[in-house]
Amino acid sequence: MKITILGSGTSTGVPMVGCHCQVCGSSDPRDKRTRASILVESRGQRILVDTSTDLRMQALREGIPQIDAVLLTHTHADHIHGIDDLRGFHFIHRRVIPCYASQDTLDQVRSNFSYIFEGLHSEGYWPLLEACPVAAPFDLFGCRVTPVPIRHGSFLATGYRFDNAAYLTDCSEIPDQSLSLLQGLDLMIIDGLRFSPHPNHFNIEGALKMSELLKPRRTVLTHLTHEVHHSDGQRLPQGVEFAYDGMTVEL
Repeated sequence: MKITILGSGTSTGVPMVGCHCQVCGSSDPRDKRTRASILVESRGQRILVDTSTDLRMQALREGIPQIDAVLLTHTHADHIHGIDDLRGFHFIHRRVIPCYASQDTLDQVRSNFSYIFEGLHSEGYWPLLEACPVAAPFDLFGCRVTPVPIRHGSFLATGYRFDNAAYLTDCSEIPDQSLSLLQGLDLMIIDGLRFSPHPNHFNIEGALKMSELLKPRRTVLTHLTHEVHHSDGQRLPQGVEFAYDGMTVEL
């Protein structure tokens, strides 16, 4: 299994529009962050987690030839509003692909983007995704996928475990019943927004506490703001690092 960090940035991306801080003006390419998303490759099949606002740019940068399944974590704009970019893949392959998410997430996405699921033939739009509600572990392309309920402020989101790797973006709390789903991880990619506190996200201190609790072999902090220089990673404990766009992990 291979995981690629398509986007490691927060909702504004980095650099942020109109900002001239040191990170937004950094020459380090790892400080250029598109909106958060990952690609999981298993047995030659590609699983996209979230259709970020920057999906088209990410797919072109990584040379992604096709998407075989989509998983959604929640419905905030930076994680959903690139969904129309899936049309490019459909123009080539003409396949309706499965889209896995909680029932609440699917209901809201279908309400906002009904043509993605139902088509709008009179306007030349064809169905792109098939809604697949999930609330329990399931097998996908030889990979065991476990939905992990997490809190994003007052909002409920879904993290995902792929065999012994977990992706926990947009997370401020992991409920006790979800902690048992995250034991024995080789890799944990987790929200570590910034150094200062935030009500709806783990900051770096909170993410490190979760890493200490769950003890994965490797922890990668993602969904980073312009408060974080990639070079600040030198301050992190052993086994913990910052994500960057294009980063890959083989498992």
